[in-house]
Amino acid sequence: MLKIIVKDGENIERALKRYKRKHRNIKVMQNLRDGQFFTKPSVKRRREVQKAAYIQNLRDQEEI
Repeated sequence: MLKIIVKDGENIERALKRYKRKHRNIKVMQNLRDGQFFTKPSVKRRREVQKAAYIQNLRDQEEI
């Protein structure tokens, strides 16, 4: 559960911005979407490998 303590004199917009940032950082919505359907372990591994290869490719292009 997220708790955002609004400090004295703090703008409500600022507190809302902090809430949104925390919400995004703990990936609440992503976890809900991932749990919606069953994904086979082999498919999960394949996606992780593809993501790692993509990131490595980006890093290799950056060095050139």
